[in-house]
Amino acid sequence: MTNFFFILQMISGVLLMILVLLHSPKGDGIAAIGSASQLFSSQKSAEKGLNKVTYIIGGIFILSTLILGFFIKG
Repeated sequence: MTNFFFILQMISGVLLMILVLLHSPKGDGIAAIGSASQLFSSQKSAEKGLNKVTYIIGGIFILSTLILGFFIKG
């Protein structure tokens, strides 16, 4: 049982790192100079979906960490 939660924690941790790196930066950066930031404004729905998946994977990671903590302690 502990091995299942350990593997789940490892997979969710790797997925969480990948999902956080996929997020777009909040600032416009150098694209604001030539108003090129308006080019990519239609990706708001993709960003919302990415946020939901990131929250779910983050929750799985936190729950597996708590469960593993109780198993190792007991």
